[in-house]
Amino acid sequence: MDYKYTSKSVEDTLELAQNIESEKFPGMVICLNGDLGSGKTVFVKGFANALGIEDNITSPTFTIVKEYLTGELPLYHMDVYRLDEADFGIEDYFNKEGVSIIEWAELIEDRLPSERLDINIKIIDENTRILVFKPHGLKYEELCNAVL
Repeated sequence: MDYKYTSKSVEDTLELAQNIESEKFPGMVICLNGDLGSGKTVFVKGFANALGIEDNITSPTFTIVKEYLTGELPLYHMDVYRLDEADFGIEDYFNKEGVSIIEWAELIEDRLPSERLDINIKIIDENTRILVFKPHGLKYEELCNAVL
């Protein structure tokens, strides 16, 4: 079952991410998909802030993975847009005790864990976004029911 949420502002997206963070668990994987400028990194900023991470969150476009280890749980922020197929080891993050949030996740769908939360973000206008949540697995279904 898919869930939908309409964000009418950056603040809405930040608040949604903070609410999802409240349901976090070790090994959580969140996959973000959407066009450039849709709000993927904004979502990560809200999640990181709720974890207690004070670092400036930016997209890890050229580094592929940024690790933030100062919050309640480690946060592994990935941008796989430029991931080379020869790159390996990204799957190792999925088995760690932190939370992995992956931007452009559809590009590595065959490498993603079977249990995860997919969030597709569609731009409606300058401020409005539709976020469609597709939970894979019971924990993610329960998360969506609790937050959305």
